[in-house]
Amino acid sequence: MPVKPNGAKCAIREQIVEDPASGLTLLFECEEGRARLVIAGKSLPFGNREIHFDQDGREAGAGTLVGNFRRPSWLKKV
Repeated sequence: MPVKPNGAKCAIREQIVEDPASGLTLLFECEEGRARLVIAGKSLPFGNREIHFDQDGREAGAGTLVGNFRRPSWLKKV
């Protein structure tokens, strides 16, 4: 995936964003300094997706999420 010319780094807090209009849930998480984005929802015809990023914020891999995405029990509406 191309990186935007002169693209700046940005920090995204670990969070879950539910978009009722599209029916998608976006999960941003970080593990050992590496970010991961999970896109889940019934509207995805080939299953839930996940995108991994390296320490520099560049895409390191993407694919179908293995296993099921479960809405965390601690998640509350804001």
